[in-house]
Amino acid sequence: MNCSKIMDMVYEEDSMPFVNQIQVWVHSLFCPRCAQKIELYENSRIILREDFLPELSDGVRISLEDSIMAKVTAEEEAEEAYASPGGLSTRGWVIAGLVILISLATAFFGLDFKRLATESGMSFLLPVGITIGIVLTTYGAFFIGSHLKELSERFGL
Repeated sequence: MNCSKIMDMVYEEDSMPFVNQIQVWVHSLFCPRCAQKIELYENSRIILREDFLPELSDGVRISLEDSIMAKVTAEEEAEEAYASPGGLSTRGWVIAGLVILISLATAFFGLDFKRLATESGMSFLLPVGITIGIVLTTYGAFFIGSHLKELSERFGL
């Protein structure tokens, strides 16, 4: 028998007669290409039969659409749980931003800032101002980037 007839027998019949099973087995023994195709086909049938459409508790299989939608829903829930594992809420971000702003503004009152500023002059105030601007801009960019969906819904963008 040739390869196409053997593969037709494998594909067309779920329960082959014993004689056909022997023909397929002998052919696959001498033809590695057909043996590989038969193995892939059998593995696909097993996956489709057992793993792809799981049984419910009463032994009835659920439909393909229900199975796919259940997997999609589970994946979306997993992504949502992974997206912010213990992350800050919007209120937490605002409170952290206020703490950063207050700490940057009150830095001028400590460490004998007046004496340091008068000794260094304007060459000291420029880097301090740039640093404060970079910190606030970076924080604002991270806040907006991580809450883009919520902000666009809130402001109708």
